[in-house]
Amino acid sequence: MTSTHTGEDQRTGSDITRSLELLWGEGERPTRGPKPGLTLDRIVTEAVRLADAEGLAALSMRRLSTELGTGTMSLYRYVPGKSDLVDLMLDRVNTVPDETEPWSGGWREAVEAYARETLARHHRHPWLLHANQARPVLGPGAVGSLERTLTRIRPMGLSDPELISVIVMVEGYVTGVARTQVHEAEAARKTGLSDTAFWEAQAPALGRIMRSGRYPSLAGLSDDAFGNDFDHFEFGLQRLLDGLDVLIARREQGGNDG
Repeated sequence: MTSTHTGEDQRTGSDITRSLELLWGEGERPTRGPKPGLTLDRIVTEAVRLADAEGLAALSMRRLSTELGTGTMSLYRYVPGKSDLVDLMLDRVNTVPDETEPWSGGWREAVEAYARETLARHHRHPWLLHANQARPVLGPGAVGSLERTLTRIRPMGLSDPELISVIVMVEGYVTGVARTQVHEAEAARKTGLSDTAFWEAQAPALGRIMRSGRYPSLAGLSDDAFGNDFDHFEFGLQRLLDGLDVLIARREQGGNDG
């Protein structure tokens, strides 16, 4: 069985080729054996639903076959293994709707939209944080999403490597925020303790520590420093965009990047 995308990448060239065939609809379809009504689309849909509900670790070909009411061997006639299945799942959740009208916003609005869409996707599918996407097998969903984003941010006037770097930078920032938010939600759900209650439980001990005088900078923070009213995601996103604004303005004026 091939890698599950959650550990070391031990996939072979043939594994990757098979995933590409499945993603782009070029693989051979089973002609006999599977239970009537079983399709690749149904398999991927159920796999995403199961991972959304219970996490990627709960997903196995055996468990999936049970959920689908079919034999495990029937699944293997459609998907060679879990690694290929995860490729299909990633492409499914990364698929964006086709553009009905030309994009009318600027590059800044495009980056904002991409960042917010990416954050929302992580909340809809928390298992994305546990899937190794460093070496993605690109299907129509991922390629279509990349095409849309590149088209929207092309007016930035940056070089091609720089445009790709903008996407990488935004993804890195959003993934970091998503990891914190998703893990907070998971902790609250598993423990039954809200984020507010969690910090309130530490307040007496932390209060004594702050009054000791050992941590004057922390002790001097205002009462709202760690408040829930401050949108850390939005603040960081806008500062990232401000930095790109400075770069683009400098380029337009013929200056260097230093």
